[in-house]
Amino acid sequence: MFSSSSTTATTVEPSTPPSPPPPPLSPRLIPSLPDDVALNIIARVPRRHHPTLSLVSKSMKFLISSPLLYAARSLLRSAEHFLYISLRLHTSHFIRFYTLYQNPNNTLNPKYTLVPLPLIPSPSLVGSALAALNQKIYVLGGSIKDIPSSQVWSLDCRTHTWEPAPNMQVSREFAAAGAVDDKIYVFGGCVVDNWARSMNWAEVYDPKSRKWNSVPSPIEIRDKWMHASAVIDGKVYAMADRNGVCYEVKSGNWATVDSDLDNGWRGRACVIDGVLFCYDYLGSIRGYDVKEGTWKELKGWEKGLPRFLCGATMANLGGKLMVVWEAKNGGGKEMEIRCAEIEVKKDEAGELWGEIDWSDVVLLVPREASIVHCLAVAL
Repeated sequence: MFSSSSTTATTVEPSTPPSPPPPPLSPRLIPSLPDDVALNIIARVPRRHHPTLSLVSKSMKFLISSPLLYAARSLLRSAEHFLYISLRLHTSHFIRFYTLYQNPNNTLNPKYTLVPLPLIPSPSLVGSALAALNQKIYVLGGSIKDIPSSQVWSLDCRTHTWEPAPNMQVSREFAAAGAVDDKIYVFGGCVVDNWARSMNWAEVYDPKSRKWNSVPSPIEIRDKWMHASAVIDGKVYAMADRNGVCYEVKSGNWATVDSDLDNGWRGRACVIDGVLFCYDYLGSIRGYDVKEGTWKELKGWEKGLPRFLCGATMANLGGKLMVVWEAKNGGGKEMEIRCAEIEVKKDEAGELWGEIDWSDVVLLVPREASIVHCLAVAL
């Protein structure tokens, strides 16, 4: 039995002063219209035109970068989904984030490319967990020179700026993470060799209070290494070396993962309409319907894309299956990062079908580079 008298080092973070209230929109956004009507109109404008809109006036520039606009876009269902990818560039020893950008001036032949974002202000992090919540991407833990870290960084995807978030209660590497009900859950990635780590094997972060709290977890499920995670119907799934666990946020109940899902899922995956998609070691894309408890092969996409044997990951981009993978670029010193957008459907017989909307090379990188993560954010 662990002694509660053991002490652990605690970092006291300086209190953050409250943010000043937003200034009134004066002059009006659109002089001939009330601001609420103008907001309703501007919220429907595609985000690629926001840089131009911000040049119209000071009020417009303030609105374009304010949470008010993104709240309105969400309520009006005008939010657009953007793909974010992180690559490990071994030559620089840093993880770099990119976002998929479409040239807005060429609608007849749209060209997609990965645009680099500012470097995360931290040393090289290996084995970080990622979670997207609202308009931010959270980078959780990871090791720095083989030492696990409790650091948390957030990328504000509205402005593409990095901000430090409160540290987790324990250091982690190769943890599982997922966002449910505006909170971030993180499991594992730590050795439960003392009381503090044992109690905090699972934690939850509330961005509103900026606090981490422990999530009670049974002793028998406290594995260290987590190799995959997903959120399906309010449940966070985490896969370890030989088994998987599932945490239902609403009830607080833990369960072991169904053996079929456990045996078939050991890679990067995403969830679309209650189906978990991943690729297997034969190079096929498969989907697991949690309600039916069965794996089904995704059909129809094979003629347009290679079979992924390694180095592929995927994300749910507004209901579309985005697949990103590494490919050779002839005999040169560079490697291609390729991306494909696949529309997935279930037919009347329950079979899964995929139709490729587009596929292209989106970036050339050194051959030593590798894809780390891929996820989508609604803005």
